[in-house]
Amino acid sequence: MPNPLPTPTAPQVVSLRQQDLQDAAHDGVITPAQAQSLWQRWVVLDHQATVPTQPGALASGPKFGFVNVLYYFGGLVAIGAMTLFMTLGFQAMGPTGLLLIGLAYLVACLKVADHFKARGLLVPAGILATLAVILSPLAVWCVQHLLGLWPPGGSDSYRAYHTIISWRWMTLEFATLATGVVMLWRYRLPFMVMPIAMTIWYMSMDVANGLMQQEGFDWEFSRDVSLVFGIATCCIAMWVDMRSRRAQEAEWRQDFAFWLYVLGAIMFWGGLSWRDSGSEIGKFVYALINIVMVLFGAAIGRRVFTIFGALGVAGYLGYLSHRVFEDSLLFPFALTLLGLAVVALGVWWQRHEPAINARLARFVPEGLRPRV
Repeated sequence: MPNPLPTPTAPQVVSLRQQDLQDAAHDGVITPAQAQSLWQRWVVLDHQATVPTQPGALASGPKFGFVNVLYYFGGLVAIGAMTLFMTLGFQAMGPTGLLLIGLAYLVACLKVADHFKARGLLVPAGILATLAVILSPLAVWCVQHLLGLWPPGGSDSYRAYHTIISWRWMTLEFATLATGVVMLWRYRLPFMVMPIAMTIWYMSMDVANGLMQQEGFDWEFSRDVSLVFGIATCCIAMWVDMRSRRAQEAEWRQDFAFWLYVLGAIMFWGGLSWRDSGSEIGKFVYALINIVMVLFGAAIGRRVFTIFGALGVAGYLGYLSHRVFEDSLLFPFALTLLGLAVVALGVWWQRHEPAINARLARFVPEGLRPRV
């Protein structure tokens, strides 16, 4: 009888670490260069496997685990050390000393970011690259002082960049935006959009100060500029969102618009809410705009709009309750009914959320529709 055909065996799955490849190279099975190339290839393939293949879908962000909490906490502490928490003693070294330290920090951050990214540690790589971007305004501030190009007046302390509104900071902000865009193109990690969005927020205040051409602070004008910048930032976020969803490369199919949406919504909603309308029509229009924000956030799958819109609607309903039941024994009951009505609305929305989102998505461009 003829020999039976060999039965195919099921493919085996083996868990490998980078150290295993290094041990194989040490034993002469493969070369060190081949070990590094294989590891980088597997890291890229593993990253691409997390990106959905359907059009318009974005890769899910990092999970909220203990390790990522440590990553972000440590990164924020390091970022704060070079921004908000910079001490006067540190600045006593002068522009030359600060420039040398800042450049050393920047180069070290980029080296470590390259090291982390090559090994698939994308979250810490993004944090270190972000820290490098945040160091760019410090370098520009030092160069301007050394060359005598810093505009007279205002604060001479770099720490004031994050606490005092002044048009003199605009050169630092343009440099941060340029550096942020270049570094984002180099590393392609979503967290790096955070300093870009924060810088746009800073610019909304400093541009207002520059247009006023005075050292004072015009609250109403700054409020309106913030609102305009918020609208512009949200428009940029939608453009980035659509390009990310339509991107063919895996690295660009990530949520790069998140921080732009967050800061844009804060600027817009803050500028809108700070407007003091003395008429009932103005307050009613404010409530309608917030309702549109709730629906828009549900339609594109961005909850930041829904949250701020809901806060605005709740504030308007509270205002109505106070006006209708002012100095009345029914006022506590009115607030109770209002709270229960909001809870009931939340229950109803949760039960019908997929159908509601599907209907609302018909009114937005296809590139912004959320994918399940």
